[in-house]
Amino acid sequence: MAKVLEMLFDTAQGKKYTISVDEPRADLTGPEVETGMQALLASNAFSVDGANLVSAYQARIVERTVTEL
Repeated sequence: MAKVLEMLFDTAQGKKYTISVDEPRADLTGPEVETGMQALLASNAFSVDGANLVSAYQARIVERTVTEL
């Protein structure tokens, strides 16, 4: 089963932006993710079409099962 941490943000232009991390730690907590998301916002490390990320609004872990044929 594949797991992905998805962190969802809003940009200064009102667009949505998702940062995905494959195979997050099994013991990852909500407060740890929130702290990381706030650090990403403060660093201005990401820009979408020239607009910075301005707010974090959701984080989730998505699990999926892939069956190759």
